[in-house]
Amino acid sequence: MRIGVVGTGAVGARVARLLAGEAGVESVPVCGQSPAAAVVVRAVQGTVAAGMRDLRRADAVVLATPAGTHWPMAVQLLRAGVATVSVSDHPSEVRGLLALDAAARERGVSLLLGAAFSPGLTCVLAAHAAGWFEDVEAVHVARQGTGGPACARRYHAALGRTAWVWMNRTWVRRHGGSGRELCWFPDPVGPADCYFGALAEPQLLVPVFPSAAAVTARRAADRQDRLTSRLPMLSPPHAEGGLGAVRVAVCGRLQGESTQRVLGAAHNPAAATATVAATAALALVRGEARRSGAMGLAEALVPLPFLSELTQRGVNPVLFEGVGL
Repeated sequence: MRIGVVGTGAVGARVARLLAGEAGVESVPVCGQSPAAAVVVRAVQGTVAAGMRDLRRADAVVLATPAGTHWPMAVQLLRAGVATVSVSDHPSEVRGLLALDAAARERGVSLLLGAAFSPGLTCVLAAHAAGWFEDVEAVHVARQGTGGPACARRYHAALGRTAWVWMNRTWVRRHGGSGRELCWFPDPVGPADCYFGALAEPQLLVPVFPSAAAVTARRAADRQDRLTSRLPMLSPPHAEGGLGAVRVAVCGRLQGESTQRVLGAAHNPAAATATVAATAALALVRGEARRSGAMGLAEALVPLPFLSELTQRGVNPVLFEGVGL
């Protein structure tokens, strides 16, 4: 099989390495800015330099360029009948990609959206946790940390933009930086104040949980983040964002009583995103998508096998358990 990668940043380069080392993958065409792509092709055996036209012959393609650049490439690949995985977490772009659902179904092609640490892993964790309930009432997602520079800029800007959340079974607009909630992430990240922002999880999770009363997403922020969110970043972002974490709280009814399950993961966000995207692409090529069309990971894939595969690749979700005092 041939699985292409567009983008050679912190995420794209990792996706190429993961796919090139996978049994059954014959070659990994890499499309990116010439110097960076050349470095990846020289360093990773099994990768080859490619252009967008070359990717039309691939079995699947991972779009790992900065958010806001995926829609035209997805349209081009869709017309060529190529299964596509997008790591974009930009709500407007995700909305535009979801609008390609009918065209993708008509061509019998799957377009997986938000295949990242958050959204992506968060959506699959929510779908997995739903299996413990008779009825899901609410899903609340929180994230901490960033991947490469493009991810850091998006994360910074998200807090200063309008958030759309699902409350009382309808879409509600909230100011970015509102909705403060203390969220406890998996060790060693620990607790952080989290706020509403322009995050894509609600768009991807509401179709999976249409009867839920609430679906929300927050990001961790300190005082400086909140004060500067509408301004350019005060200092250039690092090439690597370090350790990050996600947390997913699912509330529902079990045996007539309301209860909650909380899952999460702590990992380098860029590495986790690359692992999620590469695993999703392999699942597409193996024909494991539940249907064709444009959709999030929770809608496309069976949660437990996907999470098991991520665990084998070093991304380890955890279940929060209460401890009596």
